[in-house]
Amino acid sequence: MTELSKYTSLHVGGPAKKLVTVSNEKEIIAAIEGAKDSPILIIGGGTNILVSDSGFEGTVIRISNHRLESEVDACSGATLTIGAGENWDEFVKMTIERGFAGLETLSGIPGTVGAAPIQNIGAYGHEVREFITRVRTYDRVEKTIRTFTNSECEFSYRNSTFKEHPGRYVILDVGFQIRIGEITTPITYKELAEKLGIAVGEKASVIKCREAVLEIRSRKGMLLSDDKDSWSAGSFFTNPIISKEIAQTLPTDAPRWPTNDGRVKISAAWLIEHSGIHKGDEFGGARISSKHILAFTNSGHATAADIAALATRTRDHVREKFGITLEAEVNLIGVTI
Repeated sequence: MTELSKYTSLHVGGPAKKLVTVSNEKEIIAAIEGAKDSPILIIGGGTNILVSDSGFEGTVIRISNHRLESEVDACSGATLTIGAGENWDEFVKMTIERGFAGLETLSGIPGTVGAAPIQNIGAYGHEVREFITRVRTYDRVEKTIRTFTNSECEFSYRNSTFKEHPGRYVILDVGFQIRIGEITTPITYKELAEKLGIAVGEKASVIKCREAVLEIRSRKGMLLSDDKDSWSAGSFFTNPIISKEIAQTLPTDAPRWPTNDGRVKISAAWLIEHSGIHKGDEFGGARISSKHILAFTNSGHATAADIAALATRTRDHVREKFGITLEAEVNLIGVTI
């Protein structure tokens, strides 16, 4: 049996009963149907999962299809169809090299194109839902191909219909609409604007914006590397969205962003930092990154149980201090916190 630690960015995870790598749509569907009634785990880059030390008692399907179709119009921009197995950041890099704009603030996010709509990935003022036109899937219940329009994906903060129905829809490819251009839209994220040397609301070169985002993510240990302080699954928790009434009970220096539904998004990093948890805290072989408090890392000999225990301790500290329960952004496979 294959140890799943070889296929995850956290470098933890026990054995898979069966592991299959598939590289096209026909192989994906055949692997799914071939598993019959046994459990299935779909993975791409393995960058947003925490797999238990006991592994996965079923079939793990690694999707690596790299389909690319494009139509470019001088007025409407580019319509792209990208295979689910394509590396996300390589895709972003390709769009910029071809003269397209829009995805630059999403540079450096680890994982695959197929994972992007599930989590509705986002960074520095933008989310992927702004650019997705449709998501083509294999419906494991109906055993048929089903295509979702943007509205049918029911995107929200770090959520989608695919996340709400785990395991049912296996993403085959994703359609994007992005514009032609060399300049960003107004930069709304203060940290990024400062890195670019501009005021919030000003625009910048798409290329410079990508460079700045990559530098920020690298400084925070959010880029995959051989540095064990970066052996993580990215941000372990999502920023909680709470009522205005609860937000008003927090200190005035707590970062907050109003949402369209009248609630308030709060910084998970700020909550953790002010709950008594610190960068560098350890449990067994698990460690909170010295670069970013939302990154739970493997110091080299961590188990999945170590990482889960450290996450549980962190969540409990925040709940005890502020009465807010953090939700995991990382997908937990056979693990509870």
